[in-house]
Amino acid sequence: MLNKKIIEFENLSKLNYKFNKTFIKRISNSKNIKSYILGKNLNIFEKNFALYLQTNKKVIGVANGTDALTISLKSIQNKIKNENKNEIIVAANSYYASILSIINAGYKPILVEPNFHSYNINEDLIENKITKKTAGIMAVHMYGKSCNLNKIYSICKKYRISLIEDCAQSHGAKIGKKFTGTFGDYGCFSFYPTKHLGCLGDGGAILVNKKDEINIKKMRNYGSILRYKNDILGVNSRLDEIQSIFLNIKLKSLDKIIKKKRLLANLYFERLKSDYILPIIEKDKFDVYYTFNIRHPRRDKLKKYLFKNNIMTDIHYPLPAYKQKALKNFFTEKYQISDEIHKTILSLPISFNNTENQIKKICNIMNKF
Repeated sequence: MLNKKIIEFENLSKLNYKFNKTFIKRISNSKNIKSYILGKNLNIFEKNFALYLQTNKKVIGVANGTDALTISLKSIQNKIKNENKNEIIVAANSYYASILSIINAGYKPILVEPNFHSYNINEDLIENKITKKTAGIMAVHMYGKSCNLNKIYSICKKYRISLIEDCAQSHGAKIGKKFTGTFGDYGCFSFYPTKHLGCLGDGGAILVNKKDEINIKKMRNYGSILRYKNDILGVNSRLDEIQSIFLNIKLKSLDKIIKKKRLLANLYFERLKSDYILPIIEKDKFDVYYTFNIRHPRRDKLKKYLFKNNIMTDIHYPLPAYKQKALKNFFTEKYQISDEIHKTILSLPISFNNTENQIKKICNIMNKF
């Protein structure tokens, strides 16, 4: 049995419990599920999520967030038809899955150091990496904070390259009044259970312009839009009806989830002492705090100290992708800023389940470290 004194980092069973009653009622009614793949519930979710994002672009459900990225990147290949354009620029501190999707789509990832304060790609360093081989820029919105998309979008326009947004951690994040995912040629979302809009398993979606809708729908379904008629080389990656039902239910609470996490984040900002490097606040950015990350030179000791005080934490991420064994032959450069971030960053509890009193307690204990 869980120690009641423990402050959990996340508890998915508890998080989803509040949605289960409606979900079970929906799936128990056979009228709600007449097709398990590419059915009406997926269509409803795709329309509802586009409405939430306040966009005329089309949402296309896929099996997971990594597939959303990979399919989008492959779609670029079909459009440029230039074998020499085989490079995608991405932040060096991005999660492994983001870089893996670039490789699996047949591109070479070109890493750029992140900004030391926002943890997103440093847009001032991007143009130094652009060559005749550059096909696009992947803007990974780390920890629920949007990249500087206005500047990155301008760069893409200048060099006539594609912009792919990795929104796996930024559901509901905005620049001004515009949501992440709506700036790029492709907005890629993950609905992995820990996300703000998480389902009960894997799930993902791609936000695209109307002109790309049919092509992406073909790619997710074996290259087919009509049964047994395969026009292009596609994959099997579809968001199923069960997950779509759950996402439709949870989508109604997404703003409530974000509001609660922003409230908890404000408590950290107000109460943590200056020993900790806190997330940067930018006036034009609406951050949604997928994780609340602080940095400290004695990160590992701090983590152990908090564990001894029954506070669970996590590290996003302990080892950079370019140092993973699977990618050892892909990168030769050193990325000192990214290395420093990976060595010092720590994710504190900021779940929808956490209470204000729990965050106040965490701050009191951390201020004694």
